[in-house]
Order: sequence, then C-alpha cells, then structure tokens
Amino acid sequence: MAIRLYRACTPGTRNRSVLDFGDIVRSDPHRGLTSGFTPRRGRNNRGIVTSRHRGGGHKRLYRHIDFRRSKRGVPGRIITVEYDPNRSAYISLVHYGDGDKGYILHPEGIRVGDAILTGPGAPTTVGNALPLTHMPLGTVMHGIEVAPGKGGQLARAAGASAKLVAKEGQLATLRLPSGEVRLIPQNCLAVVGQVGNVDFKNRALGKAGSKRWLGSRPRVRGVVMNPVDHPHGGGEGRAPVGRKKPLTPWGRAALGRRSRRMDRYSDNYILRRRRTSRRERR
Repeated sequence: MAIRLYRACTPGTRNRSVLDFGDIVRSDPHRGLTSGFTPRRGRNNRGIVTSRHRGGGHKRLYRHIDFRRSKRGVPGRIITVEYDPNRSAYISLVHYGDGDKGYILHPEGIRVGDAILTGPGAPTTVGNALPLTHMPLGTVMHGIEVAPGKGGQLARAAGASAKLVAKEGQLATLRLPSGEVRLIPQNCLAVVGQVGNVDFKNRALGKAGSKRWLGSRPRVRGVVMNPVDHPHGGGEGRAPVGRKKPLTPWGRAALGRRSRRMDRYSDNYILRRRRTSRRERR
C-alpha cells in the first residue's frame, strides 16, 4: 500500500496525503454482515460528557468482524479486500466451504483467491489461525486471544504484530506492539502474520476538518481558558500555570501521579511493561 500526495491547489490539500487504496477491490460491504451503528460520542446514557474531545464524525455502517474465527477446520477463501471506517485496518470477506461468509482482518500479504484455515491442524502460513502451542518460536502474529474462546483482542490495528518469544508450561511469552512482554495461555488462538494497511500511520490529514470527520473535536489548552473553566486559566495576557504542578480541569494532579488502579488481575502475567519506571531504566 502506497501513499498518494495531492497537487497543492487549496490550503487543505497542501500538506495532505492519503492511501491510494490500490488493494481495495470492493467498496460496498456485504449486507448480511452489517448493522446500524450509533456511537456514544463520549457521553453516557444521560447525555453527560464523560470523555472530552469526542463528537460528530461521519455516519458509519458497522461491519461484524469474526475475531473468534468460529469456523474451525472449515477452509475459506478470500473474496474481497474492503475499507472499514470503524478501524484502521482493512477487512476481507471470506467464503467458507460450508457456504457461510464472514469478515476477518486483512493480513499483510494476503490476496484475493488465497485460502485460509482455522484450527490446530492449520499450517503456519499467513492468514491461518491456530493455537500458540502449535506455533514455532519467532512467529509473527496478530489478533491474539487473552482467554481461550474470547476472540482476538491484541494487535488488531493497522500494521500491528506481536512476536512469540518463548513457551514454558501452559504459558507463552509474547512481545506486543507496544513493547510490553506478557504471558498468554498457549491454548489461545492467534492469526499468523501482520495486519495489513501498514502505511496507515504515514498519512497526513492536512486539515482540521479531516479530524472532525473521524469524530474528534478541538482540544483547547487550559492556560487560555477562564479561571472558572480551568485551574490554569486567568491572568492578564499570556501567563504561566502559576502552580507547583499542573492540574486537570477538575483540580487533580495531571503529571507524575497515577490515575488508574495498578492492582489488576493481569499484573502477574506482565513481565515487562510498555512504560518502564526510572528505576528500571537505571
């Protein structure tokens, strides 16, 4: 997949770049695998904003992706490669041998007409899904399950991939795209290969309107607000924060203080976090 540049004729296209969609072979999704999609836009059931800077965006049709790879032992064939507005990766329509159809994430290197298979007996080729216990060390994978039968949850973004580092007992050691090294049960399912649309991160939106189409609203700095809206606001002209530590709009510490619980059940399975502390760096 390559990047296509615009000939600068307007301010919005001067620094804009998009994907050339050369691998896309179909634009209309399969009707039986879609449904209406009503996003929350960062609000709860009472309409209160719980996540700022979200809202608007283009109308979307949701595509149902088979992250569980439910067709075990049934061969399938790639029919299309399609664009999905709900994710950064492309999706592929698969026709299975028993007549069913389903969407999967498009792996890098898979073309229309290629065959895929899911199950313990599947070969270790790109697009096939099989348990970690049947994969050799060094295998690159995506769509990894955290618990058996739960469906792929890790390494699903465009260009993402994890690597199988070691296997010991009933657990396998994986290096995730974030740099985190963690343990996963070996009977969990994963898809061989890297997620397609690798150049997604190299595109440049070029204008603020493109960000609004994606459902993002403007972010305003606290120092330019009024004191009633933010602790950093107020003052005559440009003024510094004026505090020992920066604060959130609700008066809590913004930097240097953890805002989430760290005693999670998965801590025992994390061997190295994606963000190391200063002690670990030394």
